[in-house]
Amino acid sequence: MNLPNKLTIGRMICVPFFIVLFLMGIYPAALVIFIGASITDLLDGKIARAQNLVTNFGKIMDPLADKILVYSALCLFIETDSIEAWMLIIILAREFVVAGMRTVAASEGRVLAAGMSGKIKTVLQMIAVILIITGLWLSDIHQITVAGYAIFIASLVMTVYSGAEYVYKNRDVFSM
Repeated sequence: MNLPNKLTIGRMICVPFFIVLFLMGIYPAALVIFIGASITDLLDGKIARAQNLVTNFGKIMDPLADKILVYSALCLFIETDSIEAWMLIIILAREFVVAGMRTVAASEGRVLAAGMSGKIKTVLQMIAVILIITGLWLSDIHQITVAGYAIFIASLVMTVYSGAEYVYKNRDVFSM
């Protein structure tokens, strides 16, 4: 197994530790794990492309690992009233639509590439998660929480935009 795939697996292994530490209210440790796992997302793709180590495993598991990491945090944020449940529902609905389209396309031997707007969405979500956890940890610094929430709203807008863009660019999938 190559290094990028090991980083992806490592990111997935981090998730239960992140969840437990968050639920225990040990926000600094949860934050360190989340940041470390987020950095592996940046590294695994760069390494895979630079060293020609792109694999089918990585194509499937890398975005899945990202979603498991970020959406676990968003679920936890509902518990702490940091975000509203409807916000997560919008994000998950977009993911189900995109996953469904990819499944249909794959059944026809097509691969639907992720767009730049989807990558921007993921980066915004990760930044928002980092700021929201920091705001929970340093609750007396209200500006951190406000900044995290504002970036999360921006990520929500980008989620809707990237989903609409993805559907539009790949609308021929519906005629398969």
